[in-house]
Amino acid sequence: MLGTLKNALKVKEIRKKIFFTLFILAIYRLGAQIAVPGINISAMEKLSSTGLIPLLDTVSGGGLSNYSIFSMGVSPYITAQIVIQLLQTDIVPKFVEWSKQGEVGRRKLNQVTRYLTIVLAFIQSIGITAGFNALSGMGLVSKPSVQTFITLGIIMTGGSMLLTWMGEQITDKGIGNGVSMIIFAGIVARLPHGLYQLVHEQIISAKGSELLINILFIVIILVLILLVTQFTTYVQQANRKVPIQYTRRATSGGSESYLPLKVNVAGVIPVIFASSLIVTPSTILMAFQKSHGGDTWFQVLQNIFSLQTTTGAIVYTVLIVLFTFFYAFVQVNPEKLSENLQKQGAYIPGIWPGNETIKYISGLLLRLSTVGSVFLGLIALLPQLATNIFGLPQSIGLGGTSLLIVVGVAIEANRQLEGLLMKREYVGFIR
Repeated sequence: MLGTLKNALKVKEIRKKIFFTLFILAIYRLGAQIAVPGINISAMEKLSSTGLIPLLDTVSGGGLSNYSIFSMGVSPYITAQIVIQLLQTDIVPKFVEWSKQGEVGRRKLNQVTRYLTIVLAFIQSIGITAGFNALSGMGLVSKPSVQTFITLGIIMTGGSMLLTWMGEQITDKGIGNGVSMIIFAGIVARLPHGLYQLVHEQIISAKGSELLINILFIVIILVLILLVTQFTTYVQQANRKVPIQYTRRATSGGSESYLPLKVNVAGVIPVIFASSLIVTPSTILMAFQKSHGGDTWFQVLQNIFSLQTTTGAIVYTVLIVLFTFFYAFVQVNPEKLSENLQKQGAYIPGIWPGNETIKYISGLLLRLSTVGSVFLGLIALLPQLATNIFGLPQSIGLGGTSLLIVVGVAIEANRQLEGLLMKREYVGFIR
């Protein structure tokens, strides 16, 4: 990867894309430090023990801890994407029609997604502000009133929409998927804080023989992180090669190639989707903490949507598994793939074109998604369970989620750089 980056920096066009991406990410990190007006930041320290803040910080890159203009991150946009994609499955005929119109339809769906993002961001920002204000007991909002909450909601919604626009600019003019790159930058920026928290709790506060045991514990944790990173990288790059045979009429003399399908077809998107769906109900519940905190229904829902409980961790993992299957068929549509193969005069050896090809690809996606969902679920669940059982820092529990996102985004960015370099070589050869 370092070699690819070194070669990419030598090419002017690619170097501009890299610097543009870094410039946008620098603005994002700067905005994450600008607190919204009228907020008592010290009140956030009392709330740091809740499981929701670390999870939100994973998505917003620490913006919530500072209660910055980017506190919501891209979470509302991700939630809006989930809703729009679900509505495309024959629920809203208009969306289904747009999804089949190519680039024009995609632009229409993106526009609807942005409008929905504004609504969700406004509701979520007001809900989380009111909830945190009630939970803190110290007055998170200096002068709480309806007008103040609406003003803060508008500011935070504007920050979320600006961040979404910045992500789109990265996608169009930079390197990688913009939304994923923003989350990636936020996680990387939080690494020093996570390491400090681990060292502070395990070493600085320990004495005597306990200090040696804790040092050994940290070494074991670091070794496990390296092994899991290696395993994650291996699985994320693994693929299943489906043989493709071209007819003699389509090419002179016929030819054979492969259709590569990744073992984890959905990538890191299911993890981001699941995180977003855990955050949204938790945000809504906070608004009822003061009035219904002792009610049974509230405690049950809080247990389900809190990653600090075993039940919540399992629900989170189940969401990852479900979204893995869902997004795999969104990424690789068997019907469209079969249709494209027929248009190109290609077929899978031993499989009849048409319905038989659709069934074969669907079955293959199910098997690959089973492996991919188990992989994603284990990586996300095991660190969280270890945190809940052994009382490790919350940053360790969310380490599985962060690792999946960081490794997945890094691999995709590296592939894009390799593709740009290869394209340049081919263009130079043709010229």
